[in-house]
Amino acid sequence: MTRTHSPAGNPSAPHLPWAALACLALSTSLVGSYVGLSKLLVLSFPVFLLAWMRFGIAALLMLPWLKRGPTEPPLDARTRRLLFWESFIGNFLFSICLLFGLKQASAMAAGVIMAAIPAAVALLSRLLLGEAISRRVLIGIGLGVAGIALVALERGQAAAGQQATSWLGALLLIAAVFCEAAYVVIGKKLTAQVSPKRISALINLWGLALVTPLGLWQALSFDFAAPTPGLWGLLLFYAAAASVVTVWLWMTGLRQVPAAKAGVFMVFLPVATGLVGWCLGERPSASQLMAYALALGGVVLATWPAKARA
Repeated sequence: MTRTHSPAGNPSAPHLPWAALACLALSTSLVGSYVGLSKLLVLSFPVFLLAWMRFGIAALLMLPWLKRGPTEPPLDARTRRLLFWESFIGNFLFSICLLFGLKQASAMAAGVIMAAIPAAVALLSRLLLGEAISRRVLIGIGLGVAGIALVALERGQAAAGQQATSWLGALLLIAAVFCEAAYVVIGKKLTAQVSPKRISALINLWGLALVTPLGLWQALSFDFAAPTPGLWGLLLFYAAAASVVTVWLWMTGLRQVPAAKAGVFMVFLPVATGLVGWCLGERPSASQLMAYALALGGVVLATWPAKARA
């Protein structure tokens, strides 16, 4: 008989990759916290120009990460294809589907649809990776989805004059959900062969290449003297956070955590956004606190390992 031993030597204590889980939580929390910053930038820069400059700045910051490590094998054709699809689906298509879907959907409908990301990740990880999903992980996913949906419903009820959601807007948001799920699943495949830093740098280069034609088109008619120095500084921070830090943290955590469990950490996006609003003076309602408790409880339930057995 063999047992799973903890680093402390206690045979009954299960191993829990705390560092990997912390990376996943910090990555999605950072994304949720700078949502407000990205909205501020969109008001000053056209969407494709903003994306082009973001990828360009990040490419300069990550130049040292492109070098292959001494223990990494050369990129084969399959890995190159995965890197392209990771960037095309997870960055390019996701952004387009999300931005244009939000224009044709109410806030409530968008929030409820996007709450399905953890469930979509679990479905694709089962179909494409063959990961076995335990009952506890499924319940944790359900709690996380319920928490996000509850926040979205309350926001939708509080917003006056909700626009109608078109069928095209709903389809685009559903497509964005599965684009994000594919990003997690393809990333899981990549982390088995390529280092997190190099993955971050390579998919960022693909993103830069994909958005360059549209970015140049909008750059021709943009007045680059209009943004203030503060906005340029905010753009630099946004590029470093969105394309460098959060992607590296996510890939680092994903290397040690199954994709289905990692998908549950998407609940930290609305939680972090709500905490930022709380720090800025907004008072959370009782239903919001209940929603955050459900979401965090789902993460704990899905990631906490079962007691080691003989």
